[in-house]
Amino acid sequence: MLKLEIVTPEKRVLDAEVDSVTVPTVSGEAGILPNHASLVSALKPGILSYTQKGGGDKFAVSGGFVEVSGGTVSVLVDTAESADEIDVEAAKAARETAEKTLSAAGQASVEENESTREALDHAQTRIQLAASK
Repeated sequence: MLKLEIVTPEKRVLDAEVDSVTVPTVSGEAGILPNHASLVSALKPGILSYTQKGGGDKFAVSGGFVEVSGGTVSVLVDTAESADEIDVEAAKAARETAEKTLSAAGQASVEENESTREALDHAQTRIQLAASK
């Protein structure tokens, strides 16, 4: 078993014993099982999922960090929402705003558009998770 903690600046979203966790790291999805090697990694916007006694759940997470140490998976993110918590209309509006900002940016460098791309990825993740409920 793993202890999974998901924390945002506003609240502790989850504190549970789980069988496995999958997180969206900047270098790709990482699956975490009991006895996983210690790890610290940046997270990108995406879907965090976990299994627990045959069931499980998913959260749309924004950027942040994950730390795996001694059987504990600590996820520190700006936001974490379950499918039921997502306001689909707000997510669609955020996606539209990010798309307009990117198209208006024209030839701006990747670095200059990074936060807008992250906002777009986060909005798309929220829409995807809400559609799967």
